[in-house]
Amino acid sequence: MLSNFALEQQLHTARQELSHALYQHDAACRVIARLKKERDEARSLLAQAERQAPLPASAVTAVSNGKRASEEEDTGPGAKRMRHGVSDSIIAELTECNAALSQQRKKRQIPPTLVPIDALERYTQLSSHPLHKTNKPGITSIDINPSKDIVATGGIDSNAVLFGRTSGEILSTLSGHSKKVTSVKFVAHNDVFLSGSADKTVRIWQGSEDGNYNCRHILKDHTAEVQAVTIHATNNYFVTASLDATWCFYDLSSGLCLTQVEDPTNSMGYTSAAFHPDGLILGTGTVGSTVRIWDVKSRGNVANFDGHTGAVTAISFSENGYFLATAAHDGVKLWDLRKLKNFRSYELYDQDTPTNSVDFDHSGSYLAMAGSDIRVYQVGSVKAEWNCLKTLPDLSGTGRATCVKFGPDARYLAVGSMDRNLRVFGLPEEDASTES
Repeated sequence: MLSNFALEQQLHTARQELSHALYQHDAACRVIARLKKERDEARSLLAQAERQAPLPASAVTAVSNGKRASEEEDTGPGAKRMRHGVSDSIIAELTECNAALSQQRKKRQIPPTLVPIDALERYTQLSSHPLHKTNKPGITSIDINPSKDIVATGGIDSNAVLFGRTSGEILSTLSGHSKKVTSVKFVAHNDVFLSGSADKTVRIWQGSEDGNYNCRHILKDHTAEVQAVTIHATNNYFVTASLDATWCFYDLSSGLCLTQVEDPTNSMGYTSAAFHPDGLILGTGTVGSTVRIWDVKSRGNVANFDGHTGAVTAISFSENGYFLATAAHDGVKLWDLRKLKNFRSYELYDQDTPTNSVDFDHSGSYLAMAGSDIRVYQVGSVKAEWNCLKTLPDLSGTGRATCVKFGPDARYLAVGSMDRNLRVFGLPEEDASTES
């Protein structure tokens, strides 16, 4: 009996200790959860404050290897690189964005305001605007802010120009890069603009109430030309791709490079990049004609598309997320992302004329291609034909259209060439009023 009593006493003591340990564990979990919530709220408030309070031009700093640096600081290949990494909270944010966009896409319908095929077939040049310097002609990249109908161009003259299509006036000329601007991107829903350059840097510009843009950050994480900038669907992060064979994932509000991805098996520099519409896949084109597909969460290379000749100059994902269009020296290829294979190829020009640009319109109904001319196709399917609806001449006289972008609802096409003019193609005014 004494033995049983002692065992019962030990069992009672063990139960009390276990109960106390479980209580302490539960309390600790609650404290950790509260601290994480407070941390995330503080980060959100800090990001909001930074967005609302851009640095003046006189106080511009560069972000290099995860820390602030003066613009003159030279961070060479041997410099120590400190990276914050992509945290679990960021991964959760990307995953939530992907789930929301995927759900919306299932209910997607073609907007009634989209320009119909018969109207697009009547497109002609509406206007031409000399935006860049005469002594260094050439427009290398284009982007459009659809909410404000502003067209941005990047030029060989090292400037980015913001042009009001409705007013027909230059709104702002952004100077600061020392070499040609290779990529320009608007960030949706706020007055932030990004420019990448052959001077190895990326600049983050913040718009102000007077319409001017101040350079908020200069990013110096690459060691060779920056060839592409692409914005994530959250509008909180972006990726840059460079000829140094790396791509960087940045936090937009702070300008910090969270991670720089380098594949030891690949030494080919990147010449183009774009996020999939849902944001968890990144596509990059290389100097060596390969298209590389990445899982953004793991930063792993999950697929490669071969078959092009020459550098992959541009890539564009369709809005439904099923198709990828890629442009290179040998023309345009269409890829089925569900089966990871090429299902159609277009050899548009002769062997000496590359295709420089491809762009799906936002509805995913049309695809534009640019080289020695501009061609617009109706998007079909893997089996159904993609019909060429319109071929527009390159009126620059250079025989080289370098970039093309659809305006809102495909109401117009913005085209850059190797002269200094932005050209806008669309319906003549009288035809447009009849359509409306």
